[in-house]
Amino acid sequence: MLRSMTGYGRAENAINEKVVLVELRSLNGKQFELLLKLPTQLKPFEFEIRNLLSEQLVRGSIECTITLKQNGATRPTSINLDLAASYYAQMKGLADSLQADDSQLLASIMRMPEVVSISTDALNEAEWDAFKSTIGEALAMINRHRTDEGLSLENELLLRISNIERLQQKVISLEPLRKQKIRENIIRLLEEQVGKDNVDKNRFEQELIYYIEKIDLTEEQVRLSNHCTYFRTLLAEQEVSKGRKLSFLLQEIGREINTTGSKAYDAEIQKSVVEMKDELEKAKEQILNVL
Repeated sequence: MLRSMTGYGRAENAINEKVVLVELRSLNGKQFELLLKLPTQLKPFEFEIRNLLSEQLVRGSIECTITLKQNGATRPTSINLDLAASYYAQMKGLADSLQADDSQLLASIMRMPEVVSISTDALNEAEWDAFKSTIGEALAMINRHRTDEGLSLENELLLRISNIERLQQKVISLEPLRKQKIRENIIRLLEEQVGKDNVDKNRFEQELIYYIEKIDLTEEQVRLSNHCTYFRTLLAEQEVSKGRKLSFLLQEIGREINTTGSKAYDAEIQKSVVEMKDELEKAKEQILNVL
């Protein structure tokens, strides 16, 4: 089972006279990176909110926006009387000096910055408990999205591994013919350069065996097969966060493919190696989104 790092979650609930909206967006990232936008009433709970998000989302670039609105009929407000009086005195003096109409002076003062403020009292414990359930709903939604996308990622990765395994079987089938061609080419070159009668047969066989053992692909193919099998095993495990493990395993698969290519000395095998590398790069692109 895989889970993607990409997803979206949203939840909205009424808590007494307040309406809270939680929106979550997640993209791929190497670590847990959180951009948190909170109203003033929730600032005392910021640390707990960050912990909740970190525990559930684990990894990725997360944007969390929380808005808290209070019904207009019950919205508590306060007037800064000292500030209003100061504005009035200055504006009244300006109006008198300019002989301007001051009939709308009070209405203008009430619109001045910080004269009228809305109460920003923090949530009480009961409201905080209700708010946590709203965060839980948004987290459940984003994790459903992540799981759904994870299924698509899993199918894509299985396809790429299957293609690598198919190409590997082609390499294995070409291996005996490759060794025979290498042997024939070396014999032909020796006969051309030093003459057939001047070749020490015993020494030649010893050197040939040593050379062919050095370019033998058996170890690489065994390791490659084991890595692909383990990759499938990891995909099937129930662990939620395994993107790093899978990424490391793809690096190991790539190492065996590269070594196969460097030791091949065969055009047909090289073609299969190029195709395996292409499948591997497609898998690496997908693994960047895995949690």
